This record gives sequence, C-alpha cells and structure tokens, in this order.
Amino acid sequence: MTMLTEDLVAAMRDRHRDAASGLPYTHVSGHRIDGAETTAAGAVISPVVDPATGDHWGSVPEADAAAIDAAVAAARAARPQWAARTPSERAHLLRRMADAVERRADVLSVTNTLENGSPVSETAGAAANAASILRVVASLAGHLEQEDVRAFPDGRNETVVAHDPIGVCALIAPWNFPINLVVIKLAPALLAGCTVVIKPAGPTPLSVRFLLEAADEAGIPAGVINIVTGDGVAGEMLVRHPGIDKVAFTGSTPVGRRIAAACGELLRPVTLELGGKSTALVLPDADLDAMSSVLLRSCMRNTGQTCYISTRLVTTAERYDELVDMVTATVAAAPVGDPLDPSTVFGPVASFAQRDRVRGFIRAGVAEGARATLGGDVAEPLPGGAFVAPTVFADVTPGMTIAREEIFGPVITILRADDVDGAVDIANDTAFGLGGIVFGGDEDAAFRIARRIDTGSVGVNMFASNHYAPFGGRHDSGLGVEYGIEGLMAYLTPQSVHRRMR
Repeated sequence: MTMLTEDLVAAMRDRHRDAASGLPYTHVSGHRIDGAETTAAGAVISPVVDPATGDHWGSVPEADAAAIDAAVAAARAARPQWAARTPSERAHLLRRMADAVERRADVLSVTNTLENGSPVSETAGAAANAASILRVVASLAGHLEQEDVRAFPDGRNETVVAHDPIGVCALIAPWNFPINLVVIKLAPALLAGCTVVIKPAGPTPLSVRFLLEAADEAGIPAGVINIVTGDGVAGEMLVRHPGIDKVAFTGSTPVGRRIAAACGELLRPVTLELGGKSTALVLPDADLDAMSSVLLRSCMRNTGQTCYISTRLVTTAERYDELVDMVTATVAAAPVGDPLDPSTVFGPVASFAQRDRVRGFIRAGVAEGARATLGGDVAEPLPGGAFVAPTVFADVTPGMTIAREEIFGPVITILRADDVDGAVDIANDTAFGLGGIVFGGDEDAAFRIARRIDTGSVGVNMFASNHYAPFGGRHDSGLGVEYGIEGLMAYLTPQSVHRRMR
C-alpha cells in the first residue's frame, strides 16, 4: 500500500492550489436564480475546503428565506411554459444538455475532486454518467405521449388516464456524488414538465453549476432550473416552502426521517434514497479471483463513500480464511494518496468531520473484538488531509457496531456464517435494504439466493446501476425509486377523465 508522507501531502497542496486557480467557479457571491447569478449581499459565507489539503479554495453564500423565496418564485413562474412543451420537445433539450455536460467533463471532474476528495479516477466518469442518465430519461418521452384508455368493467364507458407534471420540485443532493445524484432527480423532473430548485450539499456547492451551464447551452429556459446553496437550515426551509410540490432527497437516514416527517405533515410527495449496509454473500463455489477484480468497485467504491456498496462480506467456514486473505491483499494493493493522481484508488474522505466519524467506527471495531488485518490505525492523521487508512476487519460478528452501522469510509467487514441459509439470515439482519451482491460459480443458484435478499437491488457476481431499471431502498434505506419509468412517474400526478364509449 502506498504510504502518505509529508512530502506527498505538501506536493498535493501545491497541485490543488494550482488546479483551483484555473477553475471558473471558486468564490461565488450569489445563487443561480431565474437564469442569472444573484448577489447575496450580507449573506453568511461558507468556505469550500479541499479535504486532501485542508485548503479553503472557494466559498458560497448560505441561502436565507429571501433567497429560497426568490428561487421558488422563479421556478413557479417558469412552470406553465415549460409544462406546455411536449415531452418530445423537452427530451430534445435533455439530449442537447447531455452533449453540453460531456463537453465540460474535465473541469467538472477537477472541481468535484477538490470539493470532496473523490479520486479523479472516479470523478472523470461523472459527466459521461450524467449524460447517459439524461439520454436514457429522454428516451422515455414516448411513454408520456401514448394515450392510456381503460374500459369500465361494464364495457359501456371508458377512462382516459392522463399524467400531469407534479409541479415545482426541491432536489436536495448529497456530497459523495454531487453531479449524478442531482441528475437522477433533475432529468425525470424536466422530462415530466416540472421546474426545480436544487440545493447541493454544503461541502460540494460548485461542481453542480456546470449542469446549469450545460442547461443554458442546451436552450432550457431561465427559471426552469435554479440553485441555492447552504446547509441543513436552507434545506429545511426549502422542504417546507409552500411553493414546493415535491421533494427528492438523497442522504442520511436520520435527515431523511426529518424530511419524511415534514412532507407527511404537509401531505407533500417525497422520494428518499437513504443509507445502506449492504452485504456481499460469498457462496462456497465462488471464484475469489474473479471477485477480487470487482471488489474495490463493488464494496469500497469512492473511498467507501457510496450508499449501496456491500461493505459486509459473509461466507461459510470453508471459504472464510481464503476470503479474508484475498480481501486483505486486494485492498492493500490499492494506491492511497493524491486524488488528482489518476492511479489513486483511495483518496481522503470528504471532510475532516467525516474522517473523525470513520475513525470512531474503527475504534469501536477494535474495542468490540474485531481483528484488523489491514489498517485499523487510529493515530493522529497525517498533516493536511482527511485521510483514513483503508481497513479490513475479520472476525466480525453480526452484533458489532461496524457490522450494523453505515460507516461511509474505507472500512470493510468480513463475517462467518454456519451455512448458506445462515448467510442469508445475516444479510437480512439489518435495518437497511439498498444493495447487495451474491458471488457464486453457479449463477443460476446465485440468482435464486439473490431473490432471497430483502433489498431494493442485488447483483450476481457484480453490481451496477441500470439507468432503465428502478433503484431504491427498502426499510431504513428510503421511500420510492429513481431511474427507469418508475422514477419518471414520481414526478407526475395522474388524472382520470371518464367518458362514454365512443
């Protein structure tokens, strides 16, 4: 494993400062409302911090009630004309926006990395992934243009089921994937004919502005997409604003509960994609060499800061030691360091507060008797950055804190089951239900096991998001789904018009 040294940290600090100096967005004085940059005079200013160095390289204003009011008003004013366009017309603009996003891939990637420390090996694909989502959603326009006519049971009358845009949507995104977790909400909202107010996460307020640039270039009218920046206070004001018709949120389960409570009180539709503690179930016939090639992407993606990754590995006794050795060797071989270096796999976690939180979980694992086969070092961090040593824990039992709580850092746990049925029981013994994987040599048998996992999405020998298929969580992992026609329908409200048979 590459070790972080003071010289390397100092070199990163210089590289990051140079990179930030050439970005079009650093110190932003206002919000983006009704197609223009506003001036937030007198607003509280929030710094943007590079977690690899601790440098404050940018800043944005904290939205107050007046800024929220202005953004929602702009979205409401733009709504009638946007909704009046046909789905095909809106789809055409989504495709143009996809092209424009791809043209901004490099600067978007660097900005994203400087905001949250995600390695450029991860952020370099953000623009292409966002463009794919926009194009897939655009391809669903035909579903909205087909007339849906349903006969009454008596055969004498019929109903035309129409779908109208739900209205003005508040889109609240997290910091781990600040572009794609906006676009999976933005694309269906736009195709449905909705207008939006986006509030990015506090640590990542700048990279999302490239989406607005792309929307402008594509010809999406002013006011259809608005951005306000701020912390949870701004988010709560937006969720509760009387001009908001729907909320879509990705983030932690505790915050999601508060948003759900507010939306329940207001009878406001809400989509929540929340936390996870997913399991990779390793069957006795699994090919561990093949598993090693997808382990980092499936179980520790983005320095472990991915909601659906399978950070719990469960297998039976006959494969346990072999699995521990493979996982330890695979993680140890992955480079740790400068997130601007394309070879880096593990960068810093997204903030110093997150670093301290992850280190707390590592301490808990050691204290509760887990065995660290790699990492586990909770000494004072190296100078400058929010780095956590990638850690593999063996001898983990289902009741341990590290086996039950979402850590959101480069920590993986390995548990032992008595048999395959016991492994399924462990996989389902969680408050969450977001992702999961079954590794096995007989893929038909692995598929049957996958169907027994109580989770919203599960893969066989791999995990990936399909933009055409629904993605969402069960239990404490959320409400509703994103992606696919199911995700699009969340931004529409049906109307049944009854008439005599023609």
